[in-house]
Amino acid sequence: MKYIIYGKNLEVTESLKQAVYDKFGKLDKFFTPETEVQVTLSIQREEETVEATIPMKRNILRAEQTTKDMYASIDQVVDVLERMVRKYKTKISSHGKGVGTFNEDFLEEDVDSNETVKITRSKRFAIKPMDAEEACVQMELLGHSFFVFRNAETFEVNVVYRRKGGTYGLIEPEF
Repeated sequence: MKYIIYGKNLEVTESLKQAVYDKFGKLDKFFTPETEVQVTLSIQREEETVEATIPMKRNILRAEQTTKDMYASIDQVVDVLERMVRKYKTKISSHGKGVGTFNEDFLEEDVDSNETVKITRSKRFAIKPMDAEEACVQMELLGHSFFVFRNAETFEVNVVYRRKGGTYGLIEPEF
């Protein structure tokens, strides 16, 4: 795997780089040598966060963990990514979505097909046109962390969501 390591509010030392190489090396058996992993190490208010992103064809694997120790965060992110890869192997690799990213030996392994995604509840609702600010207010009134609405200006379906730190985000689709 190819590593791109960023530091946010800290300098990435050789020992941190080596820890990333060693721990993420566990994932080498799943991916081809050309697969790129982006690792961001950050410190904020005595919390040390590791975020890892592995872009793939039509999918992205992403994990983020925060602890008081950077090395523990690295361990936890690797564990989460390994569980994700094993759990969703058949779904990710089917229809060619993982071709060129996953190691051929890993794709040929037998897998427990008991893991299926089950939708337990389906909901239908009318989407009334509104602006993003009104959608944020409606989201807060409902106590949700996101809200789907039709943009009154563009008439496209948008999503507002609550971000960490009390700010809001807006998702506008591109076709």
